[in-house]
Amino acid sequence: MINTKKTLSFAKGNAKLTGGNIFTFSLPAGYTCPSAHLCKSWADKETGKVKDGADTQFRCFATTPEILFKNVRDSRWSNFDLLKQAKTAIGMAELIESALLTKENIKLVRFNASGDFFNQEYFDAWLMVAQQHPEWVVYGYTKQLPQWIKRLPLVPSNMKLVASRGGKHDDLISLFGLRSATVVFSETEAKQKGLPIDHDDSLLWNSDKDFALLLHGNQPAGSEASKAWYQIHKHGKGGYKSGYFDHYNKSGKGKRKSVNGKYIHVPVVQVNPKVDGLRAVITKTKAGTIKINVHE
Repeated sequence: MINTKKTLSFAKGNAKLTGGNIFTFSLPAGYTCPSAHLCKSWADKETGKVKDGADTQFRCFATTPEILFKNVRDSRWSNFDLLKQAKTAIGMAELIESALLTKENIKLVRFNASGDFFNQEYFDAWLMVAQQHPEWVVYGYTKQLPQWIKRLPLVPSNMKLVASRGGKHDDLISLFGLRSATVVFSETEAKQKGLPIDHDDSLLWNSDKDFALLLHGNQPAGSEASKAWYQIHKHGKGGYKSGYFDHYNKSGKGKRKSVNGKYIHVPVVQVNPKVDGLRAVITKTKAGTIKINVHE
C-alpha cells in the first residue's frame, strides 16, 4: 500500500495561462529529462546553482524558478520522490489522481510544466489518468518521444501531447507525424518559420498544429540565447513573471476515486508507419527498452 499521507503538489495556473481552471504539475528540471539536449540545464537541489549541459544552446526556462525559490525546488523534488516511491504506473496514477481530486472545477491539467516523463511507468500513469477522466484536458510537452510512440494507439483525445524540439529524438517527429513546438529567439524567426507563437498555452491544449515558443528565462552569459533574451525582455513578449512561480496551491476539496487499472492496458505495440518511403518497425528488447529500426 502506497503511503498517501504526503501528497503531490499541483500549482494553480496564473493569468499567463488561458482556458479556465488550470492545474500544473512540475518535477525537477533537467534531472527528470533524460532526452533533453539543446536545452539541458538544471538547478542544484541544495544550492539552486544552475548548471548547463555540454551541448546547451538555450537554457530550459523551468530552471529559473528553481534558481530563485527554494520552496519551488523542494516541492518539485518532493513530487519526484513520491512518484519514485510509488514505482508502478498504477501507483503513480493513484497519487496523481488523489491529489487532483482535492481540487474544484478542474478543466485543464498540465503535466511536465517542469521536467519530463522520466520513465515509461510515469508516462503510463498520466495515460491512465487521462483515460479515467475524459472530462479533463490533460496536456503538456515531452522530449521522451519513444515512450509516446510506444503508446500511440492508446492515447485518448483528451490527452494533448506536443513534441518539444531540441531533444535527442527529434528525428522521430517527422517520421511519426508528431505535433511539435520549436523554441525561437525572436518573433521574426517564428514568422520566417511560418509558426504562430503560443504565449499562454492556448495553442498547446486547444490546437492540433505545430507552433513556436518564444525564448524566455535566464540564459548562459555571453550566449546567443542570452543576447536574444535581453532583446525579448526589453522589447518583446514572453517570459514568466515571478508570481507564476509562487508555491503550489494545496487548497480545495473533492471526493476521492481510484485508478484501478481496469480502464487501460499498455502492451508493447508494433507500429509500422510509412513516411517518405521509409518504414519504421518498433519492437521491445529483452531489457525492456524500445528499439526502432528504419527501412527503405
